[in-house]
Amino acid sequence: MSAVTGTSGEERTDYTHAESSHIRRRSLRLLGALIGPVRGRLVLAAVVLVVSTGMQVLGPALIAYGIDSALPAVLDAADWLPTVGVFAVYLVSAVVAAALMGWYAVAAAHVTQAIMIDLRTRIFRHTQRLSLEFHESYTSGRIISRQTSDLDAIRELLDSGLKELVSGVMYGGFTLIALLLVDWQSGVVLVAMGVPLGMLMRWFHRRSQATYRASRVVSAQVIVMFVERMTGIRAVNAFRTEERDDAEFGELSGRYRDVNMRSMRLFGTFEPGLMAISAITLAVVLAWGGARVAAGGLEVGVLLAAVLYVRNFFSPLQEVAMFLNQYQSAAAALEKVSGVLEEEPSVPEPAHPAALPRASGHLLFDEVVFGYGEGKTILPRFTLDIPAGQTVALVGTTGAGKSTLAKLTARFYDPIAGRVSLDGVDLRELSGADLRRAVVMVTQEAYLFSGTVADNIALGRPDATHEHIQDAARAVGADAFIRALPDGYDTDVNKRGGRVSAGQRQLISFARAFLADPAVLILDEATASLDIPGERMVQQALQTLLADRTAIIIAHRLSTVAIADRVLVMEHGEVVEDDAPAALIAGTGRFARLHSAWRQSLV
Repeated sequence: MSAVTGTSGEERTDYTHAESSHIRRRSLRLLGALIGPVRGRLVLAAVVLVVSTGMQVLGPALIAYGIDSALPAVLDAADWLPTVGVFAVYLVSAVVAAALMGWYAVAAAHVTQAIMIDLRTRIFRHTQRLSLEFHESYTSGRIISRQTSDLDAIRELLDSGLKELVSGVMYGGFTLIALLLVDWQSGVVLVAMGVPLGMLMRWFHRRSQATYRASRVVSAQVIVMFVERMTGIRAVNAFRTEERDDAEFGELSGRYRDVNMRSMRLFGTFEPGLMAISAITLAVVLAWGGARVAAGGLEVGVLLAAVLYVRNFFSPLQEVAMFLNQYQSAAAALEKVSGVLEEEPSVPEPAHPAALPRASGHLLFDEVVFGYGEGKTILPRFTLDIPAGQTVALVGTTGAGKSTLAKLTARFYDPIAGRVSLDGVDLRELSGADLRRAVVMVTQEAYLFSGTVADNIALGRPDATHEHIQDAARAVGADAFIRALPDGYDTDVNKRGGRVSAGQRQLISFARAFLADPAVLILDEATASLDIPGERMVQQALQTLLADRTAIIIAHRLSTVAIADRVLVMEHGEVVEDDAPAALIAGTGRFARLHSAWRQSLV
C-alpha cells in the first residue's frame, strides 16, 4: 500500500520527513510522465509567452522616451517623427503581445486537455487492473474523489495557475531588468524591498501547504460519506439513521468550512502585507526620484517610467499568490492521485503465462494457506480435489471459508502458501484473459450495468451475435420475460437493473455466464436474495447452466444443494463432511441436522 493511507483506511496528513520526501518524488515522477508526451508543445507555448511578456514590458520605457525626447522635439522643432515612431512601436507591440497571448491561451488549453485525458485514463485503467483486495479496502467515494475533485484541482492549476505563475514571474523579472536599465537607483530600491517580500512569500507558502493538504483530505471525506449514504440509502431509511447522518455530515461540513476559513485568513494576512510592501517601495522610489528630478539629475519621463515599473512589478504578485493557492490544492490532489497509481495489484499478471487453450475444469487446492491481510488464517493447509464436470456445493456457518474458497478459485486473491491449479496449471501462471475465460463467478448481487439487456448478457463475450445472446437467454429461461420488456433485448435496464426484479436480474446474470461458456462456474449465494417463486425460476435455469461444467455452489438455502453431485460441509477453513447430498442426509452428521431443521422450517 502507498503512504497515503494508514492501516485504518483513513487518509493521513501526519507524514514523517521520509514519507513526505517519497510522496514529493512520486508526485514529480507522475507529473514528469504526464508532461513528457506534450513537452514540445509546452516549450513552444513557453517561448510565445516569453516574447509576449517582453513586449508588454516595453510600455513604460516608450512613455519615458516620449516624454523626455519625442515631446521636446515637437515643442522645440515641430519634429513629429519621434512621436509617430513611439506611437507606432507602442501600438505594434501591444497588438502583437495581445495576439501572442491569445495564441498561448489556445495552445495551453490543448496541453492541459491532453494531460488531463491522459491522467483520467491512467486512473481508470489502473484502478480496473488493481485486485479485489484494493477495492475492498479503498472506498468507492475515495475513488470518485480522485476522479472528480482531485482532477479538477489539477486541471485548474494547469488551466490558469501555471499561466499566472509563469507570466507573473517573467513579467516581474523583465520589469526589474527594464527598471535597472531605465534607472538603476530605483531598481536597487526594488531589489532591497525584495527581502521583506521574499519573507512574506515564504511564510504564505509554508502555512498554505498544510492548510490545503488538510482541505483535500476533508473534501474527500465529505464526498466519501455522501456517496456511501446515497449508495446505501435503503439501509439508511430502514434503520432511520437520517438524523445521526445529518449530524455527522454537518460535523464534516463544519470541518471543511473551518479549513477553508483558515486559507481565507492566510490570504487576509498575505494580501495586506503585499500591498504595504508595494506602497512603501513606490513611496521611496517616488520620493528619491522626485528629489533627483528637482536637482536636475533625473528626467521626469524616467521617473514616471520607474513609478510605472514598480507598480507593474507588484501587480502580478497577486497572480503568483493565486497560483500558490491553486498549487497547494493541486499538489495535495496530485499526492493522492499518484498514491493510487503507485498501488500494485496483489494478484499480478505472470511474466510468462502458461497456455490454456481450452480448460476441462479440473480444480485442485494443494496445501493452501490463506488469510486476509494481517488477520487470522482462514484456510490452514487446505487440500481439495474437484474433478472436471463435478458440481460441488459448499455449506457451513458464516466465516467457515466458503467465499474465500470461491475467491481463490476466481483468483481474486492468491494463497499465502500452497497452490490452486486448473487442469494442473497453477492459477498464478495463467494470463488474466485465459483465467477469465475459464472461470466465471455469479454473485448474489447480480449486478447489471447501465445499457440494454443484450449488452449486459454479452458482458463476458462482447463479440456475440444477437442470435447467440437470445440462445443464452432461452437456455436459462430468461427469453420470455425479456421479450415482454418494453423494447425486448434493447430495453435499457437503468442503473443497477432497476427495471427488472431480483429474480430476473439473476436470470440475466445466468445468461451472461452461459454465453461466456466457462469451464468452471462459481455461484456465490446466487439465490440468497430471491423469494420462493424467484428461487424456483432460477433453480430451473441452474439445471441448464451447470450441465457439462465444473461448478462450485455456495448456498445457505439447502434447496440449491439438491442439484449438486457432492456436498462439502466446512468449519473453520476445513472440510468436516464430504459426500453426495443423499448420503449426507441419510447420516447423522452436521448436514443431516441442517437438512432436518430446514425441512421442519418449511412445514
